[in-house]
Amino acid sequence: MTTPSRPPSKPSGHLFGDPEDLLIDRAERARRQWQREIPEIADELSPMVLLGRLNEASQVLARDYLVPAYAEIGLKSGEFDVLATLVRSGPPYKLTPTELYRSTMMSSGGMTARLDKLEKADLVERCPHPDDRRALTVCLTEKGLKLIKDQMPDYIATQQRAVSGLSPKEQGQLSDLLEKLIRSVNDPLAKP
Repeated sequence: MTTPSRPPSKPSGHLFGDPEDLLIDRAERARRQWQREIPEIADELSPMVLLGRLNEASQVLARDYLVPAYAEIGLKSGEFDVLATLVRSGPPYKLTPTELYRSTMMSSGGMTARLDKLEKADLVERCPHPDDRRALTVCLTEKGLKLIKDQMPDYIATQQRAVSGLSPKEQGQLSDLLEKLIRSVNDPLAKP
């Protein structure tokens, strides 16, 4: 969906233009400013607006919903992600560090530090790999399992509040479109 082209707003002497423009989101404000400054690119700004809105939505959702939810549990985002990944993997709730890295939404760089912290908190332990004496698996402890299972209803309720500005149908549409976008940026040959 493209943003309809609007006439550029007149400079008003205010740093951010017309005070009425303060009621619009940052991405639209930036589009209007670029449209005014470089009119020849005005018809090419829709991707900038889309990416700006995605970025701002991500920041606001993390700041106002997810980070506080993790803090209530006593964890940081990456730590929660490790524990949740182990729980959703199902019994016996153990994965290799490589499987954890591939299943979580984090980089491999911080995995060891996260595992060390979670192990100190008695939420995970490193166990011998059943098939390879040189390897270890990351095993969820009973304490870790209980923590995540007890907290999931509240965590899901927080996520529901975060997206409640969209109807269930709109949530599904946005989810489908984001899935398509993620697929296309990860595989440039898959673009329509």
